[in-house]
Amino acid sequence: MKRQKRDRSERAHSQGYKAGLTGRSRDACPYQSSESKSQWLGGWREAIGDKNIGLFK
Repeated sequence: MKRQKRDRSERAHSQGYKAGLTGRSRDACPYQSSESKSQWLGGWREAIGDKNIGLFK
């Protein structure tokens, strides 16, 4: 059975979250399209918030 790929917006959000956890700057967003960039930045902001409240070190 074939595995289905995740949609692009979910992937962009996930990559942004990982970037936020590792401390990368929001200027490091690799996306140009507004939808993908918005998803990436949303994930990045979520990770920064999670780090600030102490979920991750």
